[in-house]
Amino acid sequence: MSEEAKSLNFIEHIIEEDLANGMSKNTLRFRFPPEPNGYLHIGHTKAIGISFGLGEKYNAPVNLRFDDTNPAKEEQEYVDAIKRDIAWLGYQWANECYSSDYFQQLYDWAIELIKDGKAYVDSQSSEAMAEQKGTPTEVGTNSPYRDRSVAENLDLFQRMKNGEFEAGTHVLRAKIDMEDPNMLMRDPLMYRILYAHHHRTGDDWCIYPMYDWTHGESDYIEQISHSLCSLEFKPHRKLYNWFKEHVYDYSKDEYPLQPKQREFARLNLSYTIMSKRKLLKLVEENIVSGWDDPRMPTISGLRRRGYTPAAIKKFVETVGVAKRENVIDVSLLEFCIREDLNKTANRVMAVLNPVKLVITNYPEGKVAWLEAENNPEDAAAGSHKVPFSRELYIEREDFKEEASSKFFRLTLGKEVRLKNAYIIKGENVVKDADGNITEIHCTYDVDSLSGSGTEASVRKVKGTLHWVSIAHAMQAEVRVYDRLFSDEAPDSHKDKDFMEFVNPNSLHIVNAFVEPYLKEATIGDRFQFQRLGYFSVDEDTTAEKLIFNKTVGLRDTWAKQKKVAEQGRSKPQQNQPKAQKNQHQRPPIEEIKQLGKKYTNLPEEKQQIAKEKIQTLAQNVAYEDLEPLFATAAKKAGTRIAAMLTLGVLLKNGQERNATIDEFIEKALQDKNELLVTEAQQL
Repeated sequence: MSEEAKSLNFIEHIIEEDLANGMSKNTLRFRFPPEPNGYLHIGHTKAIGISFGLGEKYNAPVNLRFDDTNPAKEEQEYVDAIKRDIAWLGYQWANECYSSDYFQQLYDWAIELIKDGKAYVDSQSSEAMAEQKGTPTEVGTNSPYRDRSVAENLDLFQRMKNGEFEAGTHVLRAKIDMEDPNMLMRDPLMYRILYAHHHRTGDDWCIYPMYDWTHGESDYIEQISHSLCSLEFKPHRKLYNWFKEHVYDYSKDEYPLQPKQREFARLNLSYTIMSKRKLLKLVEENIVSGWDDPRMPTISGLRRRGYTPAAIKKFVETVGVAKRENVIDVSLLEFCIREDLNKTANRVMAVLNPVKLVITNYPEGKVAWLEAENNPEDAAAGSHKVPFSRELYIEREDFKEEASSKFFRLTLGKEVRLKNAYIIKGENVVKDADGNITEIHCTYDVDSLSGSGTEASVRKVKGTLHWVSIAHAMQAEVRVYDRLFSDEAPDSHKDKDFMEFVNPNSLHIVNAFVEPYLKEATIGDRFQFQRLGYFSVDEDTTAEKLIFNKTVGLRDTWAKQKKVAEQGRSKPQQNQPKAQKNQHQRPPIEEIKQLGKKYTNLPEEKQQIAKEKIQTLAQNVAYEDLEPLFATAAKKAGTRIAAMLTLGVLLKNGQERNATIDEFIEKALQDKNELLVTEAQQL
């Protein structure tokens, strides 16, 4: 089997097999069929990526079709939002279609089914029909109206369409088999009476087709070759085929191709709600500010928070196409945006919890404009100037009067470096009447300016702090977000409402100070606030007020909180997936070691998956846990590769290089294992 064949997912294998069996490549056509009853969320990105990805792979058209069969819940706002989100992701659809465009054709086919004795009007209550449906282990019973004459059914159905009956008095059902093991085949509903204004057809119709009747026939009308949907529709496939095969007899000359339905596992994400109905509840009850609130898992919310199309696509690609349901840890999505913004976001300095720092031996009134590199990952990004003066703001948590040897920030009597500037030494503090520190006084080494080339400038100190000049700082509102839900699976508890798990501290608003370079920032611009995380300019920003949303931190701090919480429990949660229970029983560094042991024996495709897992786990590894792996025996190349990958993540997240790290990298560069050498070269 070729490497290309190995890399195909199971849907691509199906398509390749169809092509090998005589299907013309020119007949390939795909679609993405959202219902316009809410905004698209992160779960939809998998279906979007699969359908549009296949279109790109096979140079085949992809339709964007709105399955708009329920006017009571659908709105033009949702149509517009869906189109905007798909375009933002970078996809182009061949045709913009609506199931409502096919209402007349669907009605005409329904008439044909009635004439053939394959559909009938039922006049029972919904409760009576539900009772007759039976159960998965008990067959259903026929409706007393099942044997109505064709003439009576045609008359009633026409009168339903004409609006002669109240809603709920009649429905049209397919006549299939009330004893079929698949309950969806037990005379399913095709039409119901519904007096509601449709956002496209207005009041032209008062009967609306049901989803199962509409969806497959819309595929058929559009001549979709492969109808791809998530696993919950697998039981519907039998009904999909029944409807399709019957209408084919009526229209095979006009529509010669019968679609093929195939199912894939949908995207489930931890700490996230994927139900549009439940997301709407969050909006309606003002838990969030709207569908595009940056805490929402909607594509609009992710975009506003600062996520990029590239990061979302990378996430979907990493998750892959599977046949079995699973839950993806939200930290993987956060890892993907960190990786992308690390390459593309300019570095700036901002202080979110300021305390005043005075450099007592720096001349009063003097301002120096220092050079600050925009992005060390992008040589073409250039640099900008940042003002330095006697009085600065630093983060309050970056100073302690007394600290242990493991505190690598500013304390009295010890030195740290100010980013892009000088080495300073803590001397004394000024406190208010309550004992709170109001000023930190320090001195600076005049010869230690970063990049100056002096001996003092290359002197090693253990900590580096970010800062802003008080005289030049701009005020900004920073919206710091946490998980919207405190539970890993908020809607999985049978005895509790998902709203009980809403995190009351999911938004914290901070009045921060930022460097003047950000004065020109525009809505949507993304930056790395050094040592703090990635931030995006929010759409609420005005000429008078700069507002940032925190996209993601430099490290996955949530995992540490979760670990502490789990240690306090006597046993794992009962509803927690087994794979996750096992994962939480071992520290991330142990998981990394296990992945490393197998690394060199894996095929290239699986090595990439293992690499991404290692880099995700590395977000929660402390340097002191990693350093012992530097001494791994030479023959254990896989473990050393895993250590190198982990080190790369730590360095990107702000870990200072030291002699031990340099020695580990140097030895790796001289190793015989090419994979290890390649990873070492990256550092």
